[in-house]
Amino acid sequence: MTHSLRKPLGRYAVLISGSGTNLQSLIDANERGEITGEICVVVSSRADAFGLERAKRHHIPTAVINHREYSTREEHDAALQAILETYQPDLVVLAGFMRVLTPAFTAYYGDRLFNIHPSLLPAYRGLHTHQRVLEAGERKHGCTVHFTTAELDGGPIIAQARVPVLPTDTESTLAARVQKMEHPLYTYCVHLFMAGRLRLDTKSGTVLLDNRPLIHGELDMEWPST
Repeated sequence: MTHSLRKPLGRYAVLISGSGTNLQSLIDANERGEITGEICVVVSSRADAFGLERAKRHHIPTAVINHREYSTREEHDAALQAILETYQPDLVVLAGFMRVLTPAFTAYYGDRLFNIHPSLLPAYRGLHTHQRVLEAGERKHGCTVHFTTAELDGGPIIAQARVPVLPTDTESTLAARVQKMEHPLYTYCVHLFMAGRLRLDTKSGTVLLDNRPLIHGELDMEWPST
């Protein structure tokens, strides 16, 4: 039996902790009409995150959930979920959100929770990926968009973007090259989900594009960005 594609979705939330460059890329794509729907709220783990200012400039509702105000991760994530549920997002997008989420939170949003990580997962999970790639002498680096699970930087991979590692690279030059690819990659993946074309089969853990299994590397991008 062939199932029809989902109807286009309307609302997505973005979680941040810092400057919000990926958030700005999503805002710009929305305003160009490249993503169905709208950003319904931006939630930050830090009150001084510049991404909050980016959201306010575009009249997007904002909220701050400071983990220091909660005694446990579970209490923090319950408060975060309560804020999100007031906006009823179809998708939650982690864009530089520097908090490890609890199993209860990731289970609740599991098939509608995106993350982008600055490495070619499953390699180099965690922090300081650019420095670690340079120290290992890698020739390729990049970023990965994936559905999010309770496992650190785990979950079914949707797409990756690859960049060369140059002999003259420093941590900052390599990070800038990866970030330049993060923006089109994340925008495209959010577009596909919000258009109803991309989803996760939670029973099998298979990523589906247009109702058939996504072929490994099918949505990948290569430097230079086009």
